[in-house]
Amino acid sequence: MGQKVHPYGFRLGIINGWQSSWFAQRNYAEMLHEDLRIRNHIKKKLYHAGISRIIVERRADKMSVNIHTARPGILIGKRGAEVEALRKELAEFTSNEVFINIREIRKAELDAQLIAENVALQLERRVAFRRAMKKALGSAMKFGAQGVKIRCAGRLGGSEMSRNEQYREGRVPLHTLRAGIDFGVAQAKTTYGVIGVKAWVFTGYVPDSEIQQQRLGQTAEPVGT
Repeated sequence: MGQKVHPYGFRLGIINGWQSSWFAQRNYAEMLHEDLRIRNHIKKKLYHAGISRIIVERRADKMSVNIHTARPGILIGKRGAEVEALRKELAEFTSNEVFINIREIRKAELDAQLIAENVALQLERRVAFRRAMKKALGSAMKFGAQGVKIRCAGRLGGSEMSRNEQYREGRVPLHTLRAGIDFGVAQAKTTYGVIGVKAWVFTGYVPDSEIQQQRLGQTAEPVGT
């Protein structure tokens, strides 16, 4: 049987850092569920803002929530009104003091999570799945990706039997640990049923000088708090 490994978890501690950065002793489960509730709330409320990932950092009684988004203006709002309202909502999930950092994704076309969500959105709008996949592939390669793979699975085109189809361009070395592989998953809830979308983007090999910086999650610049 073919065993598949998550590309992000496979590279943890090598070129990828943890998305929850904190240390716990006896209250590990409580803090873990706090993180999950915070992520679910942000993703559900601000799905339209193009959120790729949410990194939670804890120090003593303070918590920093770093939101990586392609549309920072939607999150910040007029004079920071939206981000302040979000901070108050997140404070209800935890007893810690909450800080929010908005980090901009400059090339959304190269972010695997945003690619998967974009394809899923097009499928919900009844766009032909092949056209949606090929358009996303071409756009990512145009913006400098060295390789892209997109796979859709489900009742594609409303067919009676579910199947999966994938398109790939360039090279995607999944077994090379120093290869920067971005991975994203999304669901398209169509009238025929749920169609799953997965995207892999190979952005190039990570040099030794950048590995430490990438572990700390400092690849994007904060644009607001």
